[in-house]
Order: sequence, then structure tokens, then C-alpha cells
Amino acid sequence: MAVPTAILLGLAVGSFLNVCIGRLPRGESVVRPRSRCPECGRTIVWYDNVPVVSYLVLGARCRRCRASISARYPVVEILTALIAGVLAVRHGLGPAWAFHLAFAAAMIVLAAIDLDHRILPDSITLNGILIGVLANVYLGAPNPLAQGLLGLAGMEHPHPRVAALVGSLAGLIAGGGLLWAVREAFFRLRGVEGMGLGDVKMMAMVGACLGLPLALLTLVLGSVSGAVIGTIFMRLSGKSRDYELPFGTFLGAGAVVAAVSGNEIVRAYMDGVLPPG
Repeated sequence: MAVPTAILLGLAVGSFLNVCIGRLPRGESVVRPRSRCPECGRTIVWYDNVPVVSYLVLGARCRRCRASISARYPVVEILTALIAGVLAVRHGLGPAWAFHLAFAAAMIVLAAIDLDHRILPDSITLNGILIGVLANVYLGAPNPLAQGLLGLAGMEHPHPRVAALVGSLAGLIAGGGLLWAVREAFFRLRGVEGMGLGDVKMMAMVGACLGLPLALLTLVLGSVSGAVIGTIFMRLSGKSRDYELPFGTFLGAGAVVAAVSGNEIVRAYMDGVLPPG
């Protein structure tokens, strides 16, 4: 029953994420008032606010004013539900599942907001850094890289929470630091900002939550997908090279992949690079 329960909870979380995506850029509360139609302003009754089902029943239109409802609403809900289900298979329904789902949810919100507004709210990234470090220490999740670093420092059998703290801090420094260094280098070479500080803070959050190896994986996935998709989009749309791509959107997608399957990807890569034995 863990997976079906996780999926239902994921649908509910996804519905809340749509509220965050719509309200955070406007500086509005995500709790009050109740959900309302962005066109006519009417409060949405509960039976018109059931994740996915209401969208289909209403035919993607507001019951009162008949304004169209964006397909993003059910997409976010279904995506969050699928992630919740996969994470339940990997972690069961417990603190680790809740933490990874919350992280993936934050990445979905950041990705969507950056796509629409080219901003990454500090209310998510900065709080996410602190929560990521504290959650890792609480969970004491194994981090082979951190354990190796501590071993080199003379701590052969570090406490799991100490290793988790080192892994989280290393990820924070590497994730945010690498992107900050790229940003500074680009500015010094070309005299313009290639990316905002929001991307740097977002990667610091990713590193704090996922640790060092997965922070680097997120950077690789986000950079490659951004370069490929961005190039195709600019050529098809006729945009110039000065067009501002929503890098945070690609980082968010990469971070979700890293949170769900990152360890398997890293392990497969290492098995292919390092000889057996």
C-alpha cells in the first residue's frame, strides 16, 4: 500500500505546488485566500479542485467564466505523483521519502517559476540550504565520498551523521561554488552577467540536500540539457545568442533526476570508468 498512498499524497502535493508557482512570484501567501480562478477571481469550490480529475471533468475550463485552464496544472500534479511513487519504492514511506519528495517539489516550483519569470525565490533556495543540511544530519544517510574524505583525515569510522554533515557541506560548497566561479569568469571575460545569483543559490541548495556527487551530476545534466534544448529552441524561434535561457529550469529538471535515480547513474558511470577489482 505504500506506493498507492504515496501517489495519492503526491497528487495533493502537486496541487499545492501549482498554488506556489502562481503566487510566490507575486509575493502572495500560498495559504490564504483559497484557490481562485485567475480570470474571473471566483473562489474554486472543493469539488472543482480535485487534482487531475477536476481538470478532466471541467474540460480544462473554469466552471463559471469558461476561461481555459493551463495544462500545466495536471502535468505538475501527475509528475509529482509519479516522483512520490518512485521514491516510495526506493525509500518506503518515512522521513527519507518525505525529505526527497519535498526537495523534488521545491525543484519543480523553482523550475516553473524560472521558466515564467526568470527568477528563483530566495524563500525557497536559502531556506532549502538550511533545511538540506539539517535533514541530512538527522537522516544520517550514508555518503561514501564523505566517508572517504574523513578517512583521509584520520577518521576511519566516522559517525553516520558526521559523514552526512560533511557530505552536505561539501555539496553546498561545490554546487554553489562551481557555479559562482563560472559566473565570475564569464563576467570578467565578457563584461556581462551570464547567469544570476539565483542559479548559484539554487545549486548551493541542491548540494546541501543531495551531497557532492549528486550536485555535480545535477550540474552536468542541467548544463547539457540546457545547451542542447536551448540551441534547438533559439534556432527554431530565431532568438539571438543574447536570449536569456531559464537555466534554473534545466537545473531543476537535472536535480529531480539526481534525487530519484542519481545514485544509480553515478554507480553505473563509475562501473564503466573504473576497471573491476
